[in-house]
Amino acid sequence: MAKNESVKQFPLLGNPSISLNSSLQPSEKQLQSTSTQAPSGSHDDSQDKTASTAEISGNGKKTEPIVLPPPISSENGTAKVITSGSSTEIARFFHRTTFFHRTLGCNILSSLYFGKCDLFQGKWVHDSLGPLYKYDSCPILTQAQNCQGNGRPDKDYENWRWQPMNCDLPRFDAHKFLELMHGKTLAFVGDSVARNQMESMMCILWQAETPQNRGNRKMQRWFFRSQSVTVIRIWSAWLVHTSSEAFQFAPEGLTKLHLDKIDETFMDYLPTFDVLVISSGHWFTKKAAFLYKDNVVGGQLWWEKGHERKIENAEAFAIATETALKGIVSHPDYKGLTIFRTFSPDHYEGGSWNTGGSCTGKVRPFTDNEVVANGFTDLMKSRQLYAYGEAKKNLKNRSKLILADITSIFAFRGDGHPGPYRSPDPNKITKRGPNGRPPPQDCLHWCMPGPVDTWNEFVFEITRRHLNGSSNDM
Repeated sequence: MAKNESVKQFPLLGNPSISLNSSLQPSEKQLQSTSTQAPSGSHDDSQDKTASTAEISGNGKKTEPIVLPPPISSENGTAKVITSGSSTEIARFFHRTTFFHRTLGCNILSSLYFGKCDLFQGKWVHDSLGPLYKYDSCPILTQAQNCQGNGRPDKDYENWRWQPMNCDLPRFDAHKFLELMHGKTLAFVGDSVARNQMESMMCILWQAETPQNRGNRKMQRWFFRSQSVTVIRIWSAWLVHTSSEAFQFAPEGLTKLHLDKIDETFMDYLPTFDVLVISSGHWFTKKAAFLYKDNVVGGQLWWEKGHERKIENAEAFAIATETALKGIVSHPDYKGLTIFRTFSPDHYEGGSWNTGGSCTGKVRPFTDNEVVANGFTDLMKSRQLYAYGEAKKNLKNRSKLILADITSIFAFRGDGHPGPYRSPDPNKITKRGPNGRPPPQDCLHWCMPGPVDTWNEFVFEITRRHLNGSSNDM
């Protein structure tokens, strides 16, 4: 790119043949899924939707030429941010072997964040101690992720723990976590997968103490009186401001994502958070228009002919994530710890959630040779790494931003999803039909108890290091 040349596009990273709107036809041995969506209804968190209806003005006014963030190119499997006359290496991502090095769960990016003790390199090992809680011991567990309560016949997926390569990840001790967080607030912000993680945390802590419900229509809020600890969840599927009014050629009723405006539903409370766990991604496969600098620049599952589409959903995700993270690390009154969790992989085989995709029959973690590439997951994670790198360079307050890089690790846990066990209905279909078609199932969210509890063991350990001042380990 010539120096000072205006960026007109944010091109796809990696394989240009990847479609972001539909899955590739899978081969017999390997599925390269490039469209990740949640099971029908599982992302409809209607009681938590607090999208603003404030109108964003812009129709008819003069605007400056649109300049999108710098594009990313791919050279020899290395993602590079293209700036004016220079290239900065941010991540190797494109080939699956780049992530794994033929070593179970090995992630080359982790050492950038954790030095000698890399929590995110290691392997899954069988754990005879079993899960941290029982499926019937947590009253707030979403029924769709209560796999044992819904009749899943196997349960060995509950009996695996993550073992880092050069250090230990302690088993979660709920009493010790509450003591560590004395007088503090832990917040989860994101979509239904973030809810999955928050409920896992609550189920673990519930074993130590029954909390008080202090929630309202804007957020879930639970208070643990013994240590004055508050746990909050705020719904923010895209992390940026949304509106529904007609705007330019985008019709009324269509969700508009303002990619350069952070979501005020959680930013209004940011200074009150001591630890923030933030994540998103899967809602960028849903129907929406993408706005940038008060102009419609793209759309997902929607577009009007005759207009130039400047970005696709993965690019919108990168811009939105960068907007959110930069907003967090530059807020003058925020001095907490932000744990940015990477994209959670799905394990649909043979199609997407609505086209016959299945994860039935997975009863143990995959071996290294069984893990298959997922083009869309890798693409979305690469966008997160770009946004994370940009935010780290723009840290302006006293907060700390840490990456929880779970994507490659959880590529091995195809056994940890509800599959067809999404409800307690004794008449639900759990077997393939006469035509071989699998029943509807959820291969995106995670069973509780199950692998998702490991995410909160990462949260515990990262928080412990932060609060104890173990900066050399982070």
